[in-house]
Amino acid sequence: MNIALLIIIIIAVILAIVGGLNTALNWLLWVALIVGVIALIAFLFRVISGSRS
Repeated sequence: MNIALLIIIIIAVILAIVGGLNTALNWLLWVALIVGVIALIAFLFRVISGSRS
């Protein structure tokens, strides 16, 4: 009974770690996407402003 309980606990911990990493990677992907869009807008704004002056 103790071995089965230990195996269940280990599997639960592994699933929690994998789930947490998946959530963190998903969040980092969204942050990188937003930062990339902001950088693209800033670059385009700089190019347009530079060509006008």
